[in-house]
Parts: sequence; C-alpha cells; structure tokens
Amino acid sequence: MTKIFSCANMIYLDQAATSHPKAEGVGEAMFFYINNVCANVNRSTYAPATDAAIHVLETRELLCELFGLEDPTHVIFTPGQTVSLNMVIKGFLKPGDHVLVSPLEHNGVMRPLTQLLEHGVSFDRIPLCGDDELDYSAAERLIRPNTKFMILTHASNISGVVFPLDKASEFSRAHNIALAIDAAQTAGHHPIDLKKTPVDALCIPSHKGLRGPGGIGALLLSPSFASKLDPLITGGTGSDSHTEIQPTYMPDRFESGTPNLAGIYGLYAALVQLKNGKVASRRARETVLLQQFISGLDQIDGIRQLGTRDLSRRVGVISIDCTAKMDNAEVADALSSKYSVLTRCGLHCAPNAHKTYGTFPQGTVRFSFNSSNTADEIDFALDALRKILK
Repeated sequence: MTKIFSCANMIYLDQAATSHPKAEGVGEAMFFYINNVCANVNRSTYAPATDAAIHVLETRELLCELFGLEDPTHVIFTPGQTVSLNMVIKGFLKPGDHVLVSPLEHNGVMRPLTQLLEHGVSFDRIPLCGDDELDYSAAERLIRPNTKFMILTHASNISGVVFPLDKASEFSRAHNIALAIDAAQTAGHHPIDLKKTPVDALCIPSHKGLRGPGGIGALLLSPSFASKLDPLITGGTGSDSHTEIQPTYMPDRFESGTPNLAGIYGLYAALVQLKNGKVASRRARETVLLQQFISGLDQIDGIRQLGTRDLSRRVGVISIDCTAKMDNAEVADALSSKYSVLTRCGLHCAPNAHKTYGTFPQGTVRFSFNSSNTADEIDFALDALRKILK
C-alpha cells in the first residue's frame, strides 16, 4: 500500500507554492457539485444546469467585488495562472511588438515571452533601484516606438517585494502602454482595487492567497483590452451553435470548452471567506508574522536575507541564502526531515530574479506564510534554523 503523507502534523511554510489549509467550505463545495449537481453550463436549462450557471455568475460577481472590476462578463475563468498569462501574452502581442517586464518575473511570464522571440516579439527588463524599487526613469529610456505592453509581477515569489500598482498604472497610462499584472503572490494577501488603480489584465490563481482549489484561475480584463485580445483557444461555448465562428461577446469569447465547475464551486466558497474587508485583516496578520520572522533571522549568523525591510512593500515571502555556512538544499532537507518544517529550496521558477539578487545558481531557501500560520510556528522554524546552522 502506498504510504500517504499529510501536512497536518507539519509546519507548512510553503504558502507561496499553494495554500494549506484551504478556506473553510472549499472541499465541501466541490464535493457538492460532483455528487449533487454534476451538470454543464450554457448547454441545458434543467435545474442542475441552472444551479451551476447561477453559481458561475455569482463567482464572477464575487471576484468583481473583491478586485473592483465593474463588469462580471469580463471575468474569464481559466485552468490557472499559467494559462491566464499565456492567454494575455500570446493573445495580445504581434510580431514586431516590444514589451517591458521587471527583472523578477516568474517563468510563467518569461517562457511565453522567450518563445515569442522567434516570432519577432522583443522585451527589456526594467532594472531595480534604491530599496528594491522599479527604476521608472530607466523604464522611460527603454521605451521604443513599438513598445505596446508592460507585464509585471505584483509581488516577487522570491523576495516578497511588492511593486505598487499605482506607479505601474500611472506609467503605462502616460505612455499608452497596455498593462498586465501577475497577482500570483498578492491576490488574497494584498488589497487590489481596479477602480483606483486600473490595469488592462489582472491574472489571479485560486489556489494561493485566495485559498481555493487548484486547476482554476481568473483573468480580469478591461473592456478596451478585451477587444484587442485574440482568443488563445476557440471551440464550443454552448452559445451561437448555429455558426462555426467564435462568439465575439464576453465572456464566451474566451471560455471555450467545459469549465472546471467543481473548481469554480470551490473558488466561490473561498471568496465568500474574503468578504467584508477580510483581505486587509489577513494582510495585517501576515505583516506581524513577517516582522517576527525577519527579526528572528537577524539573530542568526550566516544568513543573508533577500528583499526590502519596508514591510509595507512586502508579502509573507522570505528567501534566505545560507551558503556562507551550509548548502541551501541541506538546510531545507534538515528543516523537513528533522523538524517537519516545510519550505521550498531552489530557483523557484524565476532564474533572473536570483541573478538580480546574486543567488544564482545556488538559489535560496524560501519561507512563505499566510494568516493561517501562527507565531508559535514562526518561533519553531527560527529555532530549527538556529540548531541547523549552529
């Protein structure tokens, strides 16, 4: 019999990879759909199909409420963050277009862009300056006549540094450049209001800060950007079945095939937990844990911490380099095998971020947490580090 491992009796500090535990009711909602509804949407009008359609619409509306988007038809469900990013990048860019990115992007952004180099698309990385800030003066100098797009991580999955959306939005609007935001590390952790800071595309996963299931994500589009975006995938939508031409109206234009309805039911349950200002309260809790962890790391010799010390510009992601005393992989293994503290070691699918911070090729040990973690868990992890590095 295969041995089953559980995170239940371990200290889970890998929330940047996926959240644990999931929000209350997520599993039950998915179970309910699979066992009691199990009907498709946009194809039939019987009661279970109607129930599913209403649930899908209400999930779109909850996402609009949470992120400040006005039109729920411009909330597109996707199989996850990677697909959302590919839909935006490959659906918008044309041969000859030029793109600006940060130096801390995940491979979810960089691999599609690198693939498009063969098709005449080019990109430049905006350098950092000061205390882990984007150098917008340098970005001005990188703009070309064919610069059409800027895509930025909202927060680095390596250092946790947050790039303020207001600055990115102001810059892109001033230069007539479309702006897409990878909110993988901020959705559910950091308030985002598209009414105050408009962007053209916001890509959000379910399974990280929102604490929903995997295999489902959302892409929030501005109307003007949606009209310029070509669908990456076309096919059956259950609508306009009399024609072989893809519908042009939203959201059908970008939602071909059967959606992950069990995932949408689970995401709905997770979003319900975030109503009434819960993101702000989660962020306040995570900031306290972040301060506790950073202060504790300061008391341990042989550790280099990455990222700004300004907690207003960070999420609960901390990477450390221990190679002055011990190989990082050995540290992560000891944390797991001896102390049941779960982290992630390596390059975290963001090689240029590590080159930027001088931690390539050795990578780092990454600790990431959310408001479900406790002060006792942080103290235990710090004590384990002290013992391993003594």
